[in-house]
Amino acid sequence: MYINFWYPAEWSKELTDEPMKVRMLGQDFVIFRDSAGVAHCLSNTCIHRGGSLAGGTIKGDCIQCPYHGWQFDGEGACKSMPSLGPDARIPTRARVDAYPTVERYGIVFAFLGDLSEAERPPIMEIPEYGKPGWHIQETGSYSDGDFRRQLDNGLDPAHNEFVHPTHGFSGANEDYRTPDLTVEDTPWGSGFLTKYFAPPLKDKKMRDATGRTENAVIEAGTFHHGPCDMCTKIHPTAETFMHQNVFKVPVDENHVRSFLVQTRNFLIGAEHDARFVERNLEVGGQDRVILADLNPEFTPETNSHEFLLPADEAVVRYRERLAEWQARGWRINVDAVEQERKHQAFAIPCPARREQPTGWVLDAVPLMPEGQVADSIALRSGTQG
Repeated sequence: MYINFWYPAEWSKELTDEPMKVRMLGQDFVIFRDSAGVAHCLSNTCIHRGGSLAGGTIKGDCIQCPYHGWQFDGEGACKSMPSLGPDARIPTRARVDAYPTVERYGIVFAFLGDLSEAERPPIMEIPEYGKPGWHIQETGSYSDGDFRRQLDNGLDPAHNEFVHPTHGFSGANEDYRTPDLTVEDTPWGSGFLTKYFAPPLKDKKMRDATGRTENAVIEAGTFHHGPCDMCTKIHPTAETFMHQNVFKVPVDENHVRSFLVQTRNFLIGAEHDARFVERNLEVGGQDRVILADLNPEFTPETNSHEFLLPADEAVVRYRERLAEWQARGWRINVDAVEQERKHQAFAIPCPARREQPTGWVLDAVPLMPEGQVADSIALRSGTQG
């Protein structure tokens, strides 16, 4: 899991006038709206005696801890310590980590890291969002497993032939060969678009919308953005487009929450949403069956422990990006956190720690040392030509 990226904390419509506890990157946070309706995200642990801030109440622009009533504003500063009386001087050290928030695409995003505003990677863009002729559909889900395995799967064009009967011919096509890939880099990711030879759609109404009644050449592909987000573009015809924009956040090492913002320019209207939900569940279920039984459970730390082919080029490039971000010191040391979990609370370091490195009550979550990366994870020689 990696700090210094924007992560989806909650759907905007779900964050109302009550604080919410959310778990991201193996740590707990509280999100709440102040008196003006502005969303805030703080480390959930009260620095006094470890109370859960999310179990408290909102007082004006502050969140009040349910244990002893300490109040913290949206910047993480303590504004009230009731046991000291109403006129008490609040020490500047009495603060919790606070994280920048942005509401976009119907989601409350939190920047979980300590980079300054100018250094932060952007949120993955959805260029067509809100434009005429495009329908927006939101769907959320939870899943078990390693988020990296999920991203690997999304960037893998070869599995469609065998895992998804709606995408390929289940190995019945003896002339099958994965199309050649041209992997394109973006500032914070990479991906591809390619052509697939796909069977006809079985859903009559879907066929009517796309015109597909026979085998067809479909343009499709996936791009990742950062460690967890990806956009799968599916173009059944030259005029019909569907984009699966998925913002993922690791709840912890073994669980992932996904926020799907689907955009499409056909079958526009909410009356068609149920059909797409059903289809997404079917396709996602096919992936989950395979991912649940992978060995090892987590993505290997070195590419030399898998025999990779040219069709895996996008997967290799994704892993290279992860290695780059680990080398910057952005990867959480999960083993170190787990070892101390029962005896020590940590916080994801927030931007204020750059401005004031000392005086924080909670230690920042342990990170992998900068530059410490398995040698072969970033070597293309691990891909067999």
